[in-house]
Amino acid sequence: MATSNYINKVAIVGAGGNSGKFMTEALLKTGKHTVTAITRADSKSKLPEGVISKVVDYEKRESVVEALKGQDALVITLGAFALSNEVKLIEAADQAGVPWILPNEWSSYPGAHEFIKDMFYYPMKSASREALGKLKTSSYIGVSTGFWYEWSLPMPPAFGFDITNRSVMFFDEGEVKASVSTWPQIGRAVAALLSLPVQAEEGKGDGFLENLKNKDVYINSFTISQKDMLESLLRVTDTKPEDWTITKESAQGRLAEGLKEMQEGKHSGFAKKLYTRVFFPDGFGDFERNKGTLNGVLGLPKEDLDEATKVAVERAGLPRWTAE
Repeated sequence: MATSNYINKVAIVGAGGNSGKFMTEALLKTGKHTVTAITRADSKSKLPEGVISKVVDYEKRESVVEALKGQDALVITLGAFALSNEVKLIEAADQAGVPWILPNEWSSYPGAHEFIKDMFYYPMKSASREALGKLKTSSYIGVSTGFWYEWSLPMPPAFGFDITNRSVMFFDEGEVKASVSTWPQIGRAVAALLSLPVQAEEGKGDGFLENLKNKDVYINSFTISQKDMLESLLRVTDTKPEDWTITKESAQGRLAEGLKEMQEGKHSGFAKKLYTRVFFPDGFGDFERNKGTLNGVLGLPKEDLDEATKVAVERAGLPRWTAE
């Protein structure tokens, strides 16, 4: 248990991963946290300097419980194909007496959302939420971030952009806005969240963990449309609209196509289904407007869209789906 009104010891699963490394570096940068990476024996991830490493065997709960004892918080970052381990981590954290858990949210779909019920990982998300609902000693805060901007923009099945070949497929007219986050912003958000006091402190308003207990919260970098993304790409690549091939298809049709491709076992279908839904005209993907964000409470900065787009352009040449 935490010995003060602040979190000091943070365990993180996926400390060397795409988003996890930014969380880890941001936590270390505060100078307020000791960070322990929970890893598998066969992990090849390179951990940021200053991180303590503890190797666990997910098939042996006592191994995970022992690694989590004495931690004030557990941050879980897992890829979609590793989500079967999340329940094990949640249950072990609860048994170890870890006060706070940040589960594997980090997306546009908090919890076991109905819009992903036909995705292969939905049963695992349902099981995780069920486990969170049974917590006895721990509490959770689910942090939804929208899609990762610099990861998603270079993938044609995602936001519809083929940067290398300068083409874009607009869903409908490309004008529906969705909330997205950069990796550095996600890292800052986690560090700021886990730097909040646990209990309310005089003069500090609503920014304390108990106020967020067992809730889903939202953070973002930008709320933008495909047209906004294209305008940023034009500036970053010093190109003009006529340099790009611009086509359109209905969002409904693209989602149906994604479902068909999923049934055929194609990764492209997974992305089309997942991403297209946030650009539907009902505004589901615009959680900045519909839900509100925690950006102000956490003191998150306003970012430069073009700087984030530059990172995405640099990533465009990396292998898709496995880019690190």
